[in-house]
Formats: sequence, structure tokens, C-alpha cells
Amino acid sequence: MAKLWFKFQRCFRYFRRKPVRFFTLLALYLTAGSLIFLHSGFVGQPAVPQSQASPAAGSPAEGAELPFLDDLHLSRGFRDTGEASSISRRYGPSFKSKETSERAKLGDYGGAWSRALKGRVVREKEEKEEERAKYIGCYLDDTQSRALRGVSFFDYKKMTVFRCQDNCAERGYLYAGLEFGAECYCGHKIQAANVSETECDMDCKGERGSVCGGVNRLSVYRLQLAQESARRYGSAVFRGCFRRPNNLSLALPVTAAMPNMSVDKCVDLCTEKEYPLAALAGTACHCGFPTTRFPLHDREDEQLCAQKCSAEEFESCGTPSYFIVYQTQVQDNRCMDRRFLPAKSKKLIALASFPGAGNTWARHLIELATGFYTGSYYFDGSLYNKGFKGERDHWRSGRTICIKTHESGQKEIEAFDAAILLIRNPYKALMAEFNRKYGGHIGFAAHAHWKGKEWPEFVRNYAPWWATHTLDWLKFGKTVLVVHFEDLKQDLFTQLGRMVSLLGVVVREDRLLCVESQKDGNFKRSGLRKLEYDPYTSEMRRTINAYIRMVDTALRSRNLTGVPDAYSPR
Repeated sequence: MAKLWFKFQRCFRYFRRKPVRFFTLLALYLTAGSLIFLHSGFVGQPAVPQSQASPAAGSPAEGAELPFLDDLHLSRGFRDTGEASSISRRYGPSFKSKETSERAKLGDYGGAWSRALKGRVVREKEEKEEERAKYIGCYLDDTQSRALRGVSFFDYKKMTVFRCQDNCAERGYLYAGLEFGAECYCGHKIQAANVSETECDMDCKGERGSVCGGVNRLSVYRLQLAQESARRYGSAVFRGCFRRPNNLSLALPVTAAMPNMSVDKCVDLCTEKEYPLAALAGTACHCGFPTTRFPLHDREDEQLCAQKCSAEEFESCGTPSYFIVYQTQVQDNRCMDRRFLPAKSKKLIALASFPGAGNTWARHLIELATGFYTGSYYFDGSLYNKGFKGERDHWRSGRTICIKTHESGQKEIEAFDAAILLIRNPYKALMAEFNRKYGGHIGFAAHAHWKGKEWPEFVRNYAPWWATHTLDWLKFGKTVLVVHFEDLKQDLFTQLGRMVSLLGVVVREDRLLCVESQKDGNFKRSGLRKLEYDPYTSEMRRTINAYIRMVDTALRSRNLTGVPDAYSPR
């Protein structure tokens, strides 16, 4: 024992004379221990997708009373307690995945198991991508003559292959093409030559390792999945049966006789001529734009158009008096020009809404209708990258037609001279904002977020804000135009006309009709990943219904239309 103590004293005196060596050895020891600990953690538990995370219990307490709305101040400084979520809470030691239990049965084979598991995950991912879309090659593209001539959108920060495919599938296109790492083009036909795969050599901006075309080169996919939100014939959207317009040559300027008429032939002709409408009239095909002469607002009974196509047994091709109309995938460019106001505006007009109530979509519609950029009380770089150029301007610059805001305090509201107040069903708005917070503007929250603590906390904090937001704007706003999101969707032409009128801009009806055909834009969340269950508990519903009744009463007390009947359950 004395000998051991003597050796210890000698070591202590040695390191006392040379402290640098002591601290170096100590650092090496701690580093080695940390590496061993991390290694054991990774080997002990394979990576788990968020969609399989164990749901955590959490819901508002039964019998909870409604908050006192007068005491709530949930505006720009609102604190979201549900936003901070830790990985340890979702993937803690108590979680056991399917792979973990399989591994326990078979034994721990270290690297061999990891390689096999990784290979299986990669194969599953490839199989899912095969189901969604099939890669068909690299194609030449030209700015003067596009290979895919449907809608297009750019994102120089977050473009991915899936996002491009999803946007094109949402609109019924057969093909999706990516170019220059950040550009997405959709179309129903490839109108260019195939080139060598080596010419598509640029990574996607939002997905390193995935190819997104090259310089004037498109990586093209054929889409296997299409949305069923509208009746379609291939890539064309069915608009309905309509009476023949009075002045046919002016309403639909291109006409071609087709003895062997089919929907395909007429749609292809109008697409080739670059018209967004294809009207089938028995053995004649007409092409044109929606105009005041042919606005597509008064649909007729489809039985009036029920004459079978001569070249198709199961499709109707209309008659000389009643036309079957399809919308092609040609983009109507009559309302696509946008710019800043030529002179500084003397009035600040707010486009006010609770988050998730469709503010971005409303901005898209207003910009198309007026031709002027909209601004924002905030700055969102992702929206700027998607074409909202007014996003970067200060909200008081006076260069934009209106200013997006989610504020609900008296001081913030009184800073504006007038406002368009957009109100949406809280059940829909809360889910939309929750998806945005955890999945981006057109993404989705993960299954773990819905089943974990985040969703109940979010509803508890945001549901009262939905009510106070409307009540504050009704109370403190100087001139307030109330627009219900549901009414805007149902009757876009009329409601958008009301909004434009408040903005003081005179807009031709033809331009509003153009907006109708481009109404979705690139900011609509895909319907492919809707929740398969109701996330609202009975207690949440009781609370939200009370807020709905409160807002409905406030609207009616000001001689305004109450909330739509669609705000159910009431």
C-alpha cells in the first residue's frame, strides 16, 4: 500500500511540474469516453422515422374553462409553448421500434445488421418513389420553346424532386421536370429531344444527392399518382356543360372541324395553339380564353351536352348548342404581370388574418388581380424566393398594394387606414397553421407531432387567439372589409371583386376571369397526405365551439354576415 502511495505522489509531482501534459491526457481520456458512449447509443437503437414515433399522451383537461379573452394579448410577441420539442422526448429509451424487436430476436450483429437495415430502408424508399413517379430521362429545354408547357415554379432554396412531382400531380399533369437545381416545370406532353444523362448534372437546392436537371436540361418524371379533387380527362380539368356563346368567333377564336371527335384530340389542339380552354361541340372543337363573352359562370345540366364522341364510346363531346368545356394545362398569362406601385400609396391597407386562414393564397389572388405586389409586416425569405417580391420591402414603404399581418393589438391595428379581414373556420385554420409550423408553407406536420404533446399545447394556445384576432380588428379597425375564406373559395369572382374595390384598383373582368383559372397558384397544400383521423378531442371542440359563437355574435352585432354554416360542428 505504501509503495502504491509513493507511486501516486511521484505522478502527482510530475504532472504538477508539467500541467500541459496533464490536461492533454485528461482531454484525451474524456474524448475517448464520449466516443464510446455515442457508439453504444447508435448501435443500441436504429434510426426511427418520425411517422413511427410513440404517441405521447396529452390533451386539455376535462372541464377546463374558457380563458378570459379580454386579458389575452396574442399578437406579434405571442409565445408558442408547444413549438419547442426535444428529440429525447420522441425517441427516448422507452421507445422500441419494429427493427429493435427483430434485432433482439436475432442477436446483435453490429455492422452487418446496420448495413442490412440501411439497405432495406433504401429499397423501401426507392419502391415508394417508383409508385409515385417513374424517371424517364434527361431532356433538352429552351427558354423560347419549353419542353413542358404547363405551369412552372421556382424555389432557389428548397426545391426537391418530391415537391416538384407533388405540385404537378396536384394539377393533373402527366409529367414533372426539374431544371437548374431549382426550377420545376409541368406538362402533359414532352416537346423536346432526349439527351445524355450526363448533361443533367445539378443537385437539387433542397436535396443534395438528388439530380434536378442542369443548364437548359430537364430531369423528367412520368407521374403515376394524380389528384382526384376535380374531374379530369388525362391532364385536362373538366369545367362543365355551357350554352353556346352569342358571338362564337369572338368568344372562342380558334375553331376546327373534327369528324372523329374525341376529348384528347380537342384538348391537344387547344394546347398546341396555347389556349387554356377546349370546348367540344359535337364535331367541332373551339379554343379560347375565359372572357366576359364566355365566363364559365352559368353551368347547364350535363344531359344537354350528353352526345357521345364519335371516336370515344364513354365520353360526351357536346352539341352545336351546348359545349363540353375542359381546361387545358396551358397557363393563362393575361394576369401574370406584377410590379410595385408607380407612386407611393397614401393609405396603408392591411390584409389581416389569423395564421392558417389563407393569407398567402389571398395575396396570390390579389397580386394576379391587380398586377401589384403585396407586402408583409414580417419578412419570410421562403415566400420571397417563391415570387412575393414585396416581402423584402418595409411594410410602411408605400410601394405595395396591401400588407399581410397577423397582428391583433390595438396599437398595431390602428397603424393601418383600412383592412381586409380574412376569417376561416378555426378547425381548418388551426390544422393549416400547425402543418405550416412543422412542415413549411405547403408541407405537413409529422405523425409524431399530431400524436405528441405539440398538438394539444398548440390548440390550447392558439384557439383563443383565433377569436381575439377577429374581435380586436372589429373593435379597433378603421375601415374593415370582412371576407370569409370559405366564401372566397366558393365565389372567387364576386369576393375578389369586393377586395379589389377596397384596394382602390380598377380591374377588368377579363383579368378576374384569368385569376379564376390560375387560382391555386403554387401555395396550395397537397391533398395526398390528409390525416386519416380527427385530431380534435371533445374538450377541444367544446372550447372552439364557444369561440365560434362568440365571433358570430360580434359579427352580427355590427350588421355583418355571421360565420358560415360550414363552421361545424356548431
